Amino acid sequence: MSLPGPRRFFFVRHGETAWNREGRLQGQHDAMLNPLGRSQAAAAGRILAAVLDGRGLRAADRAYVVSPLSRTRDTMELMRAELGPNLPAVACDDRLKEIGFGAWEGRTWEDLKRRDAAAIAERRRDTWNYVPPGGGESYAMLLDRLAPWLAGLVEDAVVVAHGGVARALLHGIAGLEPERAVREEVHQGRVLLFGDGAACWA
Repeated sequence: MSLPGPRRFFFVRHGETAWNREGRLQGQHDAMLNPLGRSQAAAAGRILAAVLDGRGLRAADRAYVVSPLSRTRDTMELMRAELGPNLPAVACDDRLKEIGFGAWEGRTWEDLKRRDAAAIAERRRDTWNYVPPGGGESYAMLLDRLAPWLAGLVEDAVVVAHGGVARALLHGIAGLEPERAVREEVHQGRVLLFGDGAACWA
């Protein structure tokens, strides 16, 4: 699936939370940044400021879009503090929420492997299309959710969202094979540049 969208946008994953540190599946649970996560968010802002300056771009000319979950909104706020004054308002978009893990949210992979080994084995066979129990989403469903958001993003933008969102976009925009995209590491405290059918870390 190839998605339409803007020529370029700058993507940042939220900083670390306590659940990240514990290896728990967050999904759409509203976890807060921990102290390291706040430092990572500020670092991403400094990286983005340098990237924009190196490309002759003004931070005030970007659109700023964020998932509505606290960890992304706080990351955006801390990043923007590094970008200078007179920035436009931030837009929240529900479609940027993390992939839903349903009944698995709050559990660790180790616990799931012990208690629900059959489901984990099924997921491994087709991670892109697997839907976790209890109202979860597959990556394919997530990409369908993102497609209309991306089609409407007509300006170059700064986007703060989630690891699962980045993985879906790495397939939908940059063309990574689904089974590779779902295993890509999405770094916290860094900036991922999407543009011209490709993606690279700044």
